[in-house]
Amino acid sequence: MGSSLHPDWTELTRECLIDIFSRLSMGKRWDGPMLVCKKWMDVCQDTSLNTVLDLEAEFLSSTDTTYWWSPEFEEKVDSTIRAVVDQSQGELKELRVRHCTNQSLSYVADRCPNLEVLWVKYSPKVTIESMRKVASNCNKLKELDISCSYEISCECMELVGTNCKNLQVLKRNLMPPSEAARLKRYAYVQQQYLSFETLGNVDAYTIGRHLSQLKHLELRNSTLTDKAFAHLCKRCSNLEYLDLVGSRYLTSVGVTNATSSLKNLREIKKPDFAATLFY
Repeated sequence: MGSSLHPDWTELTRECLIDIFSRLSMGKRWDGPMLVCKKWMDVCQDTSLNTVLDLEAEFLSSTDTTYWWSPEFEEKVDSTIRAVVDQSQGELKELRVRHCTNQSLSYVADRCPNLEVLWVKYSPKVTIESMRKVASNCNKLKELDISCSYEISCECMELVGTNCKNLQVLKRNLMPPSEAARLKRYAYVQQQYLSFETLGNVDAYTIGRHLSQLKHLELRNSTLTDKAFAHLCKRCSNLEYLDLVGSRYLTSVGVTNATSSLKNLREIKKPDFAATLFY
């Protein structure tokens, strides 16, 4: 037994260690406890500690954004995803990452039927190939963030809407012009990716037709127009939250008229209508 001044951490039970490590993010566990000793590494690989993979905090705190777009970084993200899926023994429920590819997302879809939250932002190599598997195998999905992943088409959203009836949160945000301009300096970023614009009206009609159960919808920097937005609001009558910041083709009158029918709407973030006059 260690003294009060020098406690013997090796005497902590597995249950106690799991409780302690569960308070750390995945990144902090990998950079800390997993490197201490074999026992702690084994605990960090416990299934209960690997039901959530959330790398968003690491992305937000990182300054080396150039490297994110390289094939080497994508492989690193993919490797991390596969490792957590294996450690979770198929019980992964929440996945929040960026810059993954079809390979790792297909790996998730094939092994994690209980997935409820999926964020694959800024993932230009995620396409219908893996999203079809997600829609088919992960029917418990409640939240989907496909922001700035332009290869994820309307067909993908249709498949998800058809198969994932519990989906309530959809984030389909696009890059603001300032971010696209900044990324043009990065050698790893393909220029066609930066110049690509999704068809905002097609997005709106697809969402209205196949995802009418949504409660939370984000369409930042979308190109949808008043007519398409009115159709969307009519079909998605349960919306409680809307984010339309940067959607420059919407008008103040159009947004006001369309949202007047949304009786459950609690919060809406509107475009800067004065700024859109200069486009």
